[in-house]
Amino acid sequence: MRITIDQDVCIGAGQCALTAPAVFDQDDDGFGLVRPGREDGAGDPLVREAARACPVQAITITDD
Repeated sequence: MRITIDQDVCIGAGQCALTAPAVFDQDDDGFGLVRPGREDGAGDPLVREAARACPVQAITITDD
């Protein structure tokens, strides 16, 4: 699994960080980011739910 956030689409709603805080965080401006070293989802079962919760669909999950 590979997780990315399109920074051009993200509006900073924070649903990703609220849903799967072990994988997602927010930068100083409030926009979502994938925590360093967690680009593979770190086995967190809530990663897909976080992607579904994104109101602008800025999160992409690619299965390897």
